[in-house]
Amino acid sequence: MYRNLLLSALVLPLVACSHALSSPNGEPLPQTYYDYTLYTPEGQALSLSELSTIAADADVILVGEWHTHSAIHRFQTEFLQQLVKTQPKLAVSMEQFSRDNQTIVDQYLASEIGEQTLITQGNAWPNYESDYRPLIEFAKAKQLDVVAANAPRNLVRCVGRKGIGYLDTLSREQRAWAAREINTQASPYKDKFMQSMHHGTQTQNDNQFAAQATWDETMAESIVNYLIDHPDSQVMHIAGKFHVEEGLGIKASIKRRAPKLNVIMISPVGEITLTNPDYQLHVLPPPARYIQPENRIKAIHAMMHHSDEMSCD
Repeated sequence: MYRNLLLSALVLPLVACSHALSSPNGEPLPQTYYDYTLYTPEGQALSLSELSTIAADADVILVGEWHTHSAIHRFQTEFLQQLVKTQPKLAVSMEQFSRDNQTIVDQYLASEIGEQTLITQGNAWPNYESDYRPLIEFAKAKQLDVVAANAPRNLVRCVGRKGIGYLDTLSREQRAWAAREINTQASPYKDKFMQSMHHGTQTQNDNQFAAQATWDETMAESIVNYLIDHPDSQVMHIAGKFHVEEGLGIKASIKRRAPKLNVIMISPVGEITLTNPDYQLHVLPPPARYIQPENRIKAIHAMMHHSDEMSCD
């Protein structure tokens, strides 16, 4: 999964470092990669407690991230701490763990296994200890459920190689690791995804979108299923920015399954706008991964070569 995310970072639009950091109301701007400030969709400044009060009415809170961004991960834990003060029936749902490892996550929360076992057997992301440990440890201390919401990384990679039909070749157990229904039809989300793809044939790009949709649909289904089983609960879900922003990915998938759920989005931004559908988490944008196009192309080819070596039989 983490390798797929790096590939996504290469082929999806990158936020340029040249974006001007601006505060429409004169609040202090982020100065380091540990700093963040919060704004409404209309660009009004918010405190952390004010945001948590607003979020109290939501069934699902989608928190987007630039992976490995220190300020965003700091916000996630501090926001969770704030939410639990008024909502004891709170669950954390995560892109960073997949359904087939739910038992491992549960065992860790119950102190039946140690952290290294969680990391190894639970296929934790390489940045788990620096970025996601605080969330998991806080959830553990407060006895909050953690939903391993995603589809397994190898399954998604194979969908990206072979298309959505790959799922029909899986055993019943393996097929249950991905969402029952995966929508790959035309949508604003698909348009946005395809606009970011600047390489590959139409079939290759369609397969890549099928993989993207498998992520979104599986995470959405996992969240909805949890709320069906725990109807008085609230879910805070952590996922990549592209999955969350504008409500085009995970939110749209949730609303197709459960139209009455109240879903809000919080997305990181490098520049505050006055007409954003999401609550805005203002941080320093990540540095550009590549300046010279040839270096970016080399990285894409290297990752594709690794993917080609993987067996999907």
